[in-house]
Amino acid sequence: MVQTFRSSRTAGRLVGKGGRGRLGFWMRLCVIVVRPVTRAMFRFRWAGLEHMPRTGGVIMVVNHISKLDPFTVARFTWDSGRIPRFMIKEALFGVPVVGQAMRGAGQIRVRRGTNEANIALRAAELALGQGELIVVYPEGTVTRDPDWWPMLGKTGLARLWLASDVPVVPVVQWGQHRTLNYHTGKLRLFPRQRVVVRAGAPVDLSRFRDAPVTPDLLREITDTVFSAVRDLLAEERGESPPERFWTPGVGEPA
Repeated sequence: MVQTFRSSRTAGRLVGKGGRGRLGFWMRLCVIVVRPVTRAMFRFRWAGLEHMPRTGGVIMVVNHISKLDPFTVARFTWDSGRIPRFMIKEALFGVPVVGQAMRGAGQIRVRRGTNEANIALRAAELALGQGELIVVYPEGTVTRDPDWWPMLGKTGLARLWLASDVPVVPVVQWGQHRTLNYHTGKLRLFPRQRVVVRAGAPVDLSRFRDAPVTPDLLREITDTVFSAVRDLLAEERGESPPERFWTPGVGEPA
């Protein structure tokens, strides 16, 4: 069963136009700024670019380890031949210049904890239908796990996939937390830290396609996708991941 979201007219205003071959002013500005800044801050290693679909709607699901990591995800996505459309919390749209740039570049504003959250999901659904790539951070914030493993993901990811039925690509990143540590607030610009961003094969969700939509189904889809992210991160780190996800506000794995 495919679920669609309300407020199509409002959602349509949140979806930016453009493709790799036709960039608006604000997207060009973002590219001009992000590329040299990220090059100055990090030493990159990209992996798994072959798993990134070159065309068509894609949901890219990413772990969150630093306030800086959206910049490296944007750079990785651009280098894969795609333009990223992030789902970003509303507060950032109120920052002078930054908010205008995000709106102009077609990023999607998310009003958390309100009835208007569905508008952001509808905007993302519309963008996917237009062949865009949507970046989703299911944790909604930088992980609070003391060892930097992914936290329990929010189920908006599952709702978006059910509404769009597009490939879901797990992507992991590692290293940005050494430059800006969210837990301690420490910034370390030198020496440049090595950062890896790695895409995995699209997650097979076909068994969920015709299932009745229930809270349990949304949770299972979300955990299936984020387990793929966690396991890919474990491979990259060369460590064994926790069996359960850290739960915000609980302080221990769920």
